Amino acid sequence: MQPGYGASAPLSGGGMQARAPGSVFTPGKRRRINLVAICANIFMPWFVFCGIFAGMSFSLHYQKPILAWLLVVLGLVATGAAGFLAMSAKKEGRDEMWYTFATITLCIATIAAAIFGDMNFWFNMQPFYDIENLNTYPSVNPAREKGQQLMDAGRVYFADGSGLDMRKAMGFKNLDLYCVAPIVHGEEQLASYDFWAVGVNCCSGVSSDFRCGEFNNPHARSGLRLMRDDQRPFFRLAVQQAEAAYNIKATHPLFFYWMQDPVAEMNAYRDDGFKYYLLGIFTHFAFNLFCTVVAVVGFSKIGRY
Repeated sequence: MQPGYGASAPLSGGGMQARAPGSVFTPGKRRRINLVAICANIFMPWFVFCGIFAGMSFSLHYQKPILAWLLVVLGLVATGAAGFLAMSAKKEGRDEMWYTFATITLCIATIAAAIFGDMNFWFNMQPFYDIENLNTYPSVNPAREKGQQLMDAGRVYFADGSGLDMRKAMGFKNLDLYCVAPIVHGEEQLASYDFWAVGVNCCSGVSSDFRCGEFNNPHARSGLRLMRDDQRPFFRLAVQQAEAAYNIKATHPLFFYWMQDPVAEMNAYRDDGFKYYLLGIFTHFAFNLFCTVVAVVGFSKIGRY
């Protein structure tokens, strides 16, 4: 045996052993993909999004809003926990990439679910819950009933012969045009016009130009109560303008969307709320899956699965 050969073999083997722990690849073997981390980053942010989105969209937000917002806080806590694990892994010399990725995706899931869930609740589910909790009044005669008698009205079915008095329509403009027209019974003059059909941007502001709701449906003589608190003051100003212009009185005006079937319209709010919830969770899953695939490809290129 040649002395040089015998001396060099241990050195070569020792160098290989020293390099192996810090290497991306072991000799002749590619580093394994961390399937647990990949699956966790696909599903955990999605579960967080689904839970917060549901809590912010549906009855929990309506009945116990504090608990709904507590879900958002818990999502932020989970985000912070993932960030803490990322920092701990980095300090200990372990790979922190998937922890960092989880921190980002959990943060996106929590914030997106809170924003879109609140919007879904505000535009769809809250009007549905509000109207569902109010009373229903059949055969209401606008000439005989007063607004104070129907303070808790959610759905009102007016008596035969009721309709809109287009001659007393009015609009109030504040960025949008808030349109009103009194609901009357026949041609008789009312002591107080307390029932008004309303709509936004569906008139020109002049008399006889009210095109809101089912204004041209001869079978429409029902109303679904306006529940938007941010719009009510502007409709009240439109009514005050009508009082001054037509020399009429509206002691306690109530505002309704004019239509034939209030139940179908109310259920449409609920259906839209569930539709947007399903659209949101599937969209987020596709988005999160795409981000995870991009992360896997990116991490593979730098050897950090």
